[in-house]
Amino acid sequence: MTVKVLIIEDNPVARSFLCRVVRESFSDAMEITEVGDLENARRQVAKTGGSAPDGGFKLVLVDLELPDGNGMEFLTELAGSTAIKIVTTLYSDDDHLFPALQCGADGYLLKEDRFEVLVEELQRIVRGQPPLSPAIARRLLSHFRPASGDSGSMPLNSGFGSLSSSQAPFSSSRSVALDPPPEWERLTPRESEVLTYLSKGFTIKEIANLMGIKWFTVNDHIKSIYKKLNVSSRAEAAVLASKQGLV
Repeated sequence: MTVKVLIIEDNPVARSFLCRVVRESFSDAMEITEVGDLENARRQVAKTGGSAPDGGFKLVLVDLELPDGNGMEFLTELAGSTAIKIVTTLYSDDDHLFPALQCGADGYLLKEDRFEVLVEELQRIVRGQPPLSPAIARRLLSHFRPASGDSGSMPLNSGFGSLSSSQAPFSSSRSVALDPPPEWERLTPRESEVLTYLSKGFTIKEIANLMGIKWFTVNDHIKSIYKKLNVSSRAEAAVLASKQGLV
């Protein structure tokens, strides 16, 4: 089944870049429609949608600053739509982030992020998670985290060790044990192979091609690796694997 994607971006270079990100992120057959303004976006929705408010598009990437208006207008127009609506922008401030989420954005990605980061974040859709650029995730956490002087703060029991409000979750001192527990030695041969490729910087799609398996199978291996190594990113996994001689 072909997945219909709508990309709304007025910069041709950025539009082409986002198109490559989408194609790299998913193995499904894609029908990508690219437009540069809200007028053409609305025209595409009306032309293909019939009674559907989203025009039958399953994924919509929309810039906030467009020649004929603000992308938030389009998000509001798609209210009630089943399409996954992702903001792609250069703005990381609260004045853009929170109104976009209130208008119905299902994710928020920064175009300045590296190609592989955007691919990895966009693939969260498959796992039912919101695609958020790392800087945006940190901003959301800092917004809702209690003030450091709040005596009522409680430690976060996340399964990755206890993190109290006095420890910054994203600091370089984040607790990563140097002595691997026995479970780290129980990576399957396939997981070890995937970890080796991850450490060398290959994308999920490249790893799938090299190993002759589906991208979502690689994704399952990565989730298992993260769980066994008690990490939450490919960077952490690669550094830890190198230190422990796992690759």
